Amino acid sequence: MEKLSVVVITHNEERNIERCLRSAQWADEVVVVDAMSTDKTVEICSRMKVEVSLRPWTGYAPQKQYAVSLAKHPWILLLDADEEVTPELRDEIRGVLASDLPAGGYQIARKSYFLGQWMKHGGWYPGYQLRLFQKKLGSISQRPVHEGVELQGEAPKLSNPLNHFTYYSLSQYLAKLNDYTSLDVINRLERTRNRRIRWYHLFLNPASVFLRMYVVLSGFRDGFRGFLLAAYSSLYKLLHIAKTWEYQTAGERGLPAPPVTSAELESLKRYS
Repeated sequence: MEKLSVVVITHNEERNIERCLRSAQWADEVVVVDAMSTDKTVEICSRMKVEVSLRPWTGYAPQKQYAVSLAKHPWILLLDADEEVTPELRDEIRGVLASDLPAGGYQIARKSYFLGQWMKHGGWYPGYQLRLFQKKLGSISQRPVHEGVELQGEAPKLSNPLNHFTYYSLSQYLAKLNDYTSLDVINRLERTRNRRIRWYHLFLNPASVFLRMYVVLSGFRDGFRGFLLAAYSSLYKLLHIAKTWEYQTAGERGLPAPPVTSAELESLKRYS
């Protein structure tokens, strides 16, 4: 059987990290890179006999790529601290690693929980992501946020999902929303080749997000949480577009461009 390294990056994840690490104890190695947490994250890792490498925050993609570089084994399972490997997924991964002709990588679905409920609709499930891959064939895409794995070769889908214990409160969602929408400005500028934001984008784009999630993708079937998720996602889109407009027009308004990279945002937090 091929050997596997589980790779996790952390920053103030005392709420989640023990569950994540317990679900990964079967792996040949667990690599944790921590961005100078101020809570009990590192203490919990040490208690569970997992070695932690400390590294100042440099952004999601660079942090994950560094963590992958520390892995000793040929296969990587990339986990977020708020994720959990189920026993069924563990057994399926073991089967892949023991097979004669494994693919270069595999996509894994996620059962994402919002305010304590598994969101089965609205586009959140299955939400496949490439998480299991051969180290020599994969690398982390260099995007400020929503980074993924770039793989040489095909990546079929596994049958069993990860558990993803995402937003446990609306205030947590709003805190992340502010950072993520700023970081996502660069993604939009690169994707649209700096196409200008128009006034009608502020109305049409958020409305289309809500209708797609809540109506087309049956978010209403997840009850009140389905409505909240669609509403908050449309708010994400509104802020993202507004911040892109702010960035594009800063020079015309005689102002410096707002911070949009991880380093700029962290610097702003330190001195605010």
